Amino acid sequence: MAGKLTRCPVCGKPVSWEENPYRPFCSRRCKLVDLDLWLSEEYRISVPREVLEDETEEVEGGKV
Repeated sequence: MAGKLTRCPVCGKPVSWEENPYRPFCSRRCKLVDLDLWLSEEYRISVPREVLEDETEEVEGGKV
């Protein structure tokens, strides 16, 4: 049995999870493509607007 199969988040190719040094990716290429997307800020982790406004107020108010 091939073990647990999942899809590569970059190309969508089915890939075995077990004994895969690039998991969850199917290859080194897909792993590097994903890294490039993070570094070029194509991927972002969202922050609620309220948190950003609170941080701006603290900086302007001299609290930070």
